[in-house]
Amino acid sequence: MQTHVVPVGFDYDRLIAPLVRDQLDVDRAILLEGAVGSEANVEYSRRLSTKLEQDFRNLLGATTERLVLENVYDYDPAFEQAYELINDELDRGNEVWVNVSAMPRPVSFAFATAAHSIMVEREADREKIHTYYTAPEKYLETELAEELREQRALLEDLRETQSESTADAIGEARLEERLEQTRDLLAEFDERGTTIGAKEIDGSHIVELPVASFSNVKPFEEVILYKLGDAGEFDSVSELAKALADELDEEYTDSFRSKVIYNVDRLGPGGKGYIEQDHHGKSHRTRLSRIGELWVRAHSGSPPEEVTVD
Repeated sequence: MQTHVVPVGFDYDRLIAPLVRDQLDVDRAILLEGAVGSEANVEYSRRLSTKLEQDFRNLLGATTERLVLENVYDYDPAFEQAYELINDELDRGNEVWVNVSAMPRPVSFAFATAAHSIMVEREADREKIHTYYTAPEKYLETELAEELREQRALLEDLRETQSESTADAIGEARLEERLEQTRDLLAEFDERGTTIGAKEIDGSHIVELPVASFSNVKPFEEVILYKLGDAGEFDSVSELAKALADELDEEYTDSFRSKVIYNVDRLGPGGKGYIEQDHHGKSHRTRLSRIGELWVRAHSGSPPEEVTVD
């Protein structure tokens, strides 16, 4: 079965037209709609999702499911939701296609990165995971701006040529208000493009997008990551090794400590990137990196396998 995971933003054609035109098989469609933003934006996205749900059924014969993304600007839960969705579909034996054409960038990157991470972890299923993008044939913003220019010209002509009867019918104050609003909107569009300002999210105007690791995680490395996920941070690798020895009911020896140091190095910045460290005197304060935190969150329902320490 072919499952398409489709985050729904403000686009319709790019989410279904390529599937119809290329005659791709779509057995199941999972539509995700955002729940954050202005009331008008949320409602607009919801209407598009309803139309897509109907057309995926009618045009492609697909079963559909609609889900909600609570915050389209919060990368971490989007990654976690994407990771769970893709894995669930693979577990059912389905091939998964992830459309990253719509939705705000944090969601698109989160879904693409989650798909890539799963390709690394599930090498046997790599050919069953696809991420894709569709470019629009044209952008409506520029056409809307041109129509607005025509409206401005019409309003200006009407103001100059109106008679007393048309002035009474339209209302001079209303005509001036609409003309002023049109001028202001066009001025902003010409100066700034299709968006305005930079939105603050969780105290910052920048949403960092972590990069996925290119290596799988081995069983003992999983134990280290889960331990860091539980504890948050250790003042040194030795302290981490002692905590792991207690948890695994192992004797804390130089050999065990060396094994922990070796695996922490493999998980660190020079390796898989799941762990970051700061110099703290002669020790290294050790904690999860951002992508490490995402890995632990995504795998929270799958505890590490029983580990044999050689």
